[in-house]
Formats: sequence, C-alpha cells, structure tokens
Amino acid sequence: MAGLKPMHSLRYFISMVGLFSKSGLLPWYARNPPGWSQLFLGTVCKGDFTHVIATKCQKGQKSQKKPSHLGPLDGSWQERLADVVTPLWRLSYEEQLKVKFEAQKKILQRLESYIQMLNGVNVTTATPKSESLPCLLHPIIPSPVINGYRNKSTFSVNRGPDGNPKTVGYYLGTWRDGNIVCVQSNHLKNIPEKHSQVAQYYEVFLRQSPLEPCLVFHEGGYWRELIVRTNSQGHTMAIITFHPQKLSQEELHVQKEAVKEFFIRGPGAACDLTSLYFQESTMTRCSHQQSPYQLLFGEPYIFEELLSLKIRISPDAFFQINTAGAEMLYRTVGELTGVNSDTILLDICCGTGVIGLSLAQHTSQVLGIELVEQAVEDARWTAAFNGITNSEFHTGRAEKILPGLLKSKEDRQSIVAVVNPARAGLHYKVIQAIRNCRAIRTLVFVSCKLHGESTRNVIELCCPPDPAKKLLGEPFVLQQAVPVDLFPHTPHCELVLLFTR
Repeated sequence: MAGLKPMHSLRYFISMVGLFSKSGLLPWYARNPPGWSQLFLGTVCKGDFTHVIATKCQKGQKSQKKPSHLGPLDGSWQERLADVVTPLWRLSYEEQLKVKFEAQKKILQRLESYIQMLNGVNVTTATPKSESLPCLLHPIIPSPVINGYRNKSTFSVNRGPDGNPKTVGYYLGTWRDGNIVCVQSNHLKNIPEKHSQVAQYYEVFLRQSPLEPCLVFHEGGYWRELIVRTNSQGHTMAIITFHPQKLSQEELHVQKEAVKEFFIRGPGAACDLTSLYFQESTMTRCSHQQSPYQLLFGEPYIFEELLSLKIRISPDAFFQINTAGAEMLYRTVGELTGVNSDTILLDICCGTGVIGLSLAQHTSQVLGIELVEQAVEDARWTAAFNGITNSEFHTGRAEKILPGLLKSKEDRQSIVAVVNPARAGLHYKVIQAIRNCRAIRTLVFVSCKLHGESTRNVIELCCPPDPAKKLLGEPFVLQQAVPVDLFPHTPHCELVLLFTR
C-alpha cells in the first residue's frame, strides 16, 4: 500500500478484502463470519478465542491432528459438546474473565494499528494511551449469574450418538464433513435446568410420534427445532418448528393437537409451560411475518422486569440472553451516553426498546429503529404500560429509515446515538447517515463481536472525510471501551465503545 493516500488505502484495503472473498482466493473461513476477523486480529486468537482456551485448558498436552470423524473414543460426548459450546467451562470464572479481558485488549490494540495504517494518522484520545490502545479500556464487568444464565435456548433435532434421528440437543460435527451428531445438552453450564427439561420432554414426544423428524429439507420429515424462552419469574415459553411438507390442514391440525395434549395433560405437563407456539416453516429460519407463530395454548407473551421497567417480549423479539447481565450492560450504556433533557436519544437496532426506554426520563425524546415488527410492538406496549410518553419507534431496515428520520430532527437539538447491531454489523448507509449528521456528537456502539463488518464500521466512523464513500462529516474519536461479560463459559463478550466528536 506504499504510495497510496490515506483514504485511497482505506478503500483499497476494504475493496480487496471483498474481492478476494467473492473470488474464493481467501480460505472458506475468511468468507464467512467470524473468519473475516482474521484479517484484523491476525494471530491474536487464530480467528476465534478457542486457540487461547485450548492452550490454557490442555495444560501441556501435545497437540493432535483433528480427527476426520466423530466417535466415542475421542472423549465423552458430553465433554466434547461442552468444549464446543462452552469452551471456557474448565476454567474458574476469574480465569475466564482474564482470558476475555486480554482478548478484548488485543482486539483494540490491533484495531488501533489498522486505524493508523489506513488513515495515515494516529487516533487522538482524550486520555493518555497505554500499550498502543486507541482509548481508555475499563476493567471487564462480570456477569452477576455464572451458571444457567440463558433465557433463550435453541435445540436441534438429529441423529444422536446411538443413531436415533429423534434426538434433541446441540450439534457436534459439521454439515460440510457429513458427521453431524446431536448430543443432549443438559450438562452444559450455561443452559438452565428448565430449558433442558423441556428439550428432554420434546424428545419423548418425538419418539412416540408416528411422524419422522426433518433432518434435511429435501429428504422429507416434519418435526424440527425447539426454542425455549424463560423469564426471571420462572415462566416458560416453548416454540416448536414444523415442516408441513404436503400435509393437509386437517392433518396439520391433528399434529398440533397431539403436541398440545402432550404438554397440557401428557408427560410434558411436568414442564408447566406458560405458553406453547407452533410455527410451520419450509425454510431454515422464518420470521413471524413469513410464517406466523401459532399460539397453541397459554399466554401470548413473556414479561421481564428490568431497570424498573416491565418489558413485554414476543416469541420473535430479540432480548439479551442473560437478563441479569443485560441490566449491567444497559446501565453501562446509559452512563456513557451522558444524555440530558436537551438531547434526543436515537436507539438503532433497538430490539424491544429497553435501552431507550430506560433512559427516557433523562432525555427529551427517544427514537427507536428495529427490523422485527413484533419487537417494535413490544417496545410500544412497554412504553405505554410504564407511562412513557416521549418515545417513538419505527419498524424497518435502519438504512432505509435513518436518513429521513435524521433530516427531520438534526436542526432541532443534540442527538446521542446508541447502536446495538447483530454480529453482521451496521449497513454502510447507516454509517454514512451517522457520520453526516452534525447533530450526533456522541455515539455508543455495542458489539458482541468486534470482527468483520463491525470492525469496518469502526474504521469508517473514525476515518477522515471521504467524498467517494459519502463520508462527509467530521470523524468520530474512540474515547472509552467497557467489556461486559454476558456469556460465562464461552469466549464471547460484549464490548461497549464510546465515540465522540
């Protein structure tokens, strides 16, 4: 990249990554998240954190070649599943936090080096730098709950170690290698007992059902995955996904009645479900709009108490999977925003609206944008139930809604933006809109995986103005970073970033 101007080097760097990925010149793991991160992380953790974990957990064992098959001789099925789903489970929680903090630190160090390389200037900060960090890095905030913290679990159906295709659990192996094995997950430390109980009874139901499971779409079969959601009050929602194939409505009704009877008056009554949903799906994933969730019995929603709010959660709505940890996360975000009665809080990818609604009393207005229509309906309900009158929520893609919304607001007063995107990061048009809105002086970016597109987002927030990319506004400066652990026993960690300009 010698001889290239800073912004030319940025465009060249990003465009070449896209070119190589599309052309197949990068290995398979660089064409799919999270592998894009290797470009930015280098040798930090070999593409993910499992290299760090394996080094710490194996304690001197010699490395062995990865087996080409899955078999019981490679260790117990339960241990091997735990190593895949919860790779840190062998470490004490204190040791886990040290591993995660160091990983976040190295990510930020590498991010700083790439920002400098691509922009040709050092990123200035309001505080003195330490060890080439681009900002002040706070100590990691631990999860208040370490075991059984998940409020949502998704269980697959496939062949178990004994070959039974009606096994409910988590996958070992890969579809690419053709060695998928479904292993019961009741031993995993992050799964609550209630979730495992519902999964076990769903397996009982499947094994007495005359219909076969749908393992591969083109091979037929009907019964598919199970989703279990719970709240801190112990209420339980179950969602069963079913491939209808060519069944008539009458035949579908028979199956819905069978599973309903099983969980109301049959053996599954032991699960004491608050609600049971049924979704007919011919695709890997279907939204409520594509194929509505059908309530077979019980309450249509699950409710949670968080930050002095009563929150409604629909079956399709996103909600942080660690409720107690989410409260720590949202408090951290609130403190970093610095909102006051003269500011508008813009909550992009707002889910059920908890971040914005929890800060509504401290700001003049809350504006939320969310793709999932059910989540927006939940946010509006939560606002009304809690007596919040200064909030406004919009349904749709942020890249389509945000530019027009900002045009109508930016001349009035200061805007503080909060973004909490999925792992795929923010659409480039969202970054453009934020950069080009002069009223946005503070931005809080919540990332569960600062790799790939999320890293590109940060670079484009901080790079010099670039008319070719329509990044015209003043660049942001990364000021603070706060790791928040919502996922004990796993390598994952939320990272809250504060940008100002």
